[in-house]
Amino acid sequence: MAGGIGSRFWPVSRNDYPKQFLDILGTGKTLIQQTFARFKKICPTENIYIVTNELYKDLILKQLEDIKPEQILCEPERRNTAPCIAYASFKIKSINPDANIVVAPSDHIILQEDIFVDCINQCLSFTKEGDHLVTLGIQPSRPDTGYGYIQFIDQKKKDEIKKVKTFTEKPNLEMAKFFLKSGDFLWNAGIFIWNINSIMNALKQHLPDIYNLFMSNPSVYGTDEENSFIKKTYEHCTNISIDFGIMEKAENVFVLGADFGWSDLGTWGSLYEHVPHDDKKNAVVGKSVLLYNSENNIVNVKHGKLAVLQGLKDYIVIDTKDVLLICKKEDEQQIRQFVNDVKLKMGEKFI
Repeated sequence: MAGGIGSRFWPVSRNDYPKQFLDILGTGKTLIQQTFARFKKICPTENIYIVTNELYKDLILKQLEDIKPEQILCEPERRNTAPCIAYASFKIKSINPDANIVVAPSDHIILQEDIFVDCINQCLSFTKEGDHLVTLGIQPSRPDTGYGYIQFIDQKKKDEIKKVKTFTEKPNLEMAKFFLKSGDFLWNAGIFIWNINSIMNALKQHLPDIYNLFMSNPSVYGTDEENSFIKKTYEHCTNISIDFGIMEKAENVFVLGADFGWSDLGTWGSLYEHVPHDDKKNAVVGKSVLLYNSENNIVNVKHGKLAVLQGLKDYIVIDTKDVLLICKKEDEQQIRQFVNDVKLKMGEKFI
């Protein structure tokens, strides 16, 4: 899935060049390039499909040299993850009616890729025959309100795929603190594994309107008429996540708890953990930044600009060519609202 704009990573992530196409960590590879290389260890290149906004098709072809145009599924509008997954599922079913599928965002960090590959293969073996919807779970380290939380039914083996008891999408802070304290909740990594029949059954049962839209002309997939069909279909699609639409409702949901150095890199706070810190725990990106009496800050200043900061503690300071953002770290979830306000008051120029 590569169609989002990464609004919580604004102002670096922008409409015309969102974060999945950026080398956020300075590794020499963009996030989508890293994700693509990771999944080439799991399945053949020709079995990898990328769902994205039609605006980014050329970017993908430029950054992923092995991808063919027919492997890029273009969404005409953003309708969240449920329509995205529905489109990909119907497309894949038209090619392989017995497919076993992994759904993954294009902008996550995985530090221990060998462990990740083993986890995915374990889940694929589990879903190959059974009617299971599996997600990967990460041990939470803080009461983060930006993640979904999974409560599992404990079993003896630590590395066993476990039945999910409850699935809660992005709770408030008090509830997140309760989840962390209880010890039997995992973060939802947003990586799903299932077979084609399981996801089709789930769509039909829990999101029948979306299912019926994509099912209305199953012979169109893979033909010249597919694009026009998808444009018409998306005009009527509900904007809903797969988490709200299916995972919170279905009773055949399972989770594999795993530790492979995961971060969804969804916010500036999540980037903080992956950038070197100075002796005052400031994470600085930029060669011309001077800090005085400042600690625990995230600072990103490029383009040769000198920045001098004094007396700041626990702040996010991001400077681009045309935007300066200064925000408390604890309020980083408000960045999405800032983006909406900027769009309303200033127009699309800064978005």
